[in-house]
Amino acid sequence: MGVSEFDLDALESLIKPRRPVQRNEHLYRAGDRLTSIYAVRSGSIKTYSLTNDGREQITGFHLPGELIGLDAINDNAHPCSAKALETSSVCEMPFEQLESLAMRIPGLQHQLFRIMSRELKSDEQFMTLLGKKNADERLASFLVGLSNRFKERGYSATEFNLSMSRNDIANYLGLAVETVSRLFSRLQSDGIIEVDRKLINVTDLEQLHKIAGTSCDKALNRTG
Repeated sequence: MGVSEFDLDALESLIKPRRPVQRNEHLYRAGDRLTSIYAVRSGSIKTYSLTNDGREQITGFHLPGELIGLDAINDNAHPCSAKALETSSVCEMPFEQLESLAMRIPGLQHQLFRIMSRELKSDEQFMTLLGKKNADERLASFLVGLSNRFKERGYSATEFNLSMSRNDIANYLGLAVETVSRLFSRLQSDGIIEVDRKLINVTDLEQLHKIAGTSCDKALNRTG
């Protein structure tokens, strides 16, 4: 990413060693002061906020290779909580040191801006998903999004584990749990996916894209 070996060593030196995060353990909670940005190395993390009556509203699922905590930069405090969906491994980067280093290394600063821009785009696409798509399109779009994200990180685009529960998926997509379960069953009976507990095998990626209203060719050629 246009960073010299010397500067890369400086970046590596500020990263705290990987630490395990157990299932349901929090990385941080809403309102906590921003101290670090986290990179997921393995496993998966969900972010959520609490409604007025104390219920969780899931705002995102984060996979290996993705950063968590960038949304806290504006107010210097985390607007939501982050909790592990499974035993996960994260790298911790103290924000003040990262900020100072980014000011000195243009390549690093550019990458951080790029990541933040991608997060904003993802948020906009999610709002469109909730506002304009029906239940079938929402679930298909969710699975297509996971497929693309796994592919961009060097994993299989057609076979992956869903670490999140059906309840979490329904919460995130604004659907009833029963609806999500019915849609998974329909996709399986139509030969578009195969489900083995948490393992998803997409057997007809083109048809899944068609339901989601996206281009399969474009997604397959996407490099991230």
